[in-house]
Order: sequence, then structure tokens, then C-alpha cells
Amino acid sequence: MQTILETKFCGPGSDLAVSDGVVISGYASVFGACDQGGDIVQAGAYAASLAQLARDGRQVKMLWQHDPAQPIGVWDEVREDGHGLFVKGRLLEGVARAREAAALVAAGAIDGLSIGYRTKQAVKTDKGQRVLTELELWEVSVVTFPMLASARVGQKGDTPDDAHLREIAAAFEAARAVMAGA
Repeated sequence: MQTILETKFCGPGSDLAVSDGVVISGYASVFGACDQGGDIVQAGAYAASLAQLARDGRQVKMLWQHDPAQPIGVWDEVREDGHGLFVKGRLLEGVARAREAAALVAAGAIDGLSIGYRTKQAVKTDKGQRVLTELELWEVSVVTFPMLASARVGQKGDTPDDAHLREIAAAFEAARAVMAGA
């Protein structure tokens, strides 16, 4: 069992989507996918940690680039599904870095999600890969370069329809107008 906090970045393919100017969602981790460090997260790896957080009345933190001094919002939903670890939360308009993050996501300059965790249980494959079977999840960050290419802001990599794109554009325009007036 490791005692240090590890980070795992998810990259292109795990969509990061922003709506209403402050809401983001996507997959912070995708089950069965090998990341750049040779790690594979197994389905169910987060279950015990998420249950413990719920029992303790605590939440997974939303950070900017894994910096504990830079919380930028709150994750309202963190859950495992058949694809991976889905997150949905709000970038807080009252936080300067969160407004910057929203603008960067809207422009497509930032689209990665990354997990901060401790490994509780893992096994090695014959190829030397580490299969992570139980993780203690601490935080999910919005990042520039994720370790797992498929951990991105968005909805399972689906192509948004034109109405959805117009809705996102309108939300960002409204957010830009608010920020310009601040």
C-alpha cells in the first residue's frame, strides 16, 4: 500500500463539456484503459472510497492542475458507471482561477481531467502494467496534460448537436459579459 498521493491524468477522448458557463462534466478515469504510466484502473476501484466519503459527509475536491492551494469549484456528482469515473460539477464564478478555467475550456485550450488518489490495492500484469483495483480518491483536477488520453471534459466522446453547441456558446457569452462587467 502506498502512502503518497498519486495523480493520474486523463486526456483527449474523455470529454470535458461546459454548460451554463460554470457546469463541467466528463470522465476523470476510464476503466480498462492503459495510461501513459502503464496503469489500468479496474471497474469498481473507486467504490469503497466513494462510499467512505459519503459516510463521512465529505466530497472529492475540484482543483486546478492538482494544486491544493487552488480549488476552483465543487464536484456535485462523482460516480462509477460502466465506462469509468464520471464527474459533474461547477466552476465557481466567484473564484478568479475558475473563471479563467471556464474560458480556457470554452476555447478548447484545456480539456483534461486528472485524478489525485492513493493506491490501496494493485496487481502487476505479465507485461509490467499495474492494474489498480482499489483507490482512495482525493481530488479530480482540471488539467492541461492528462495521463489518460481519454479523460476529458464532455459526454462520453459523443459529438454534440448544433442546439447543444448553441447552448454552450450562449452560456459562455453570458459568462463573458458577466466577467467583463466585474
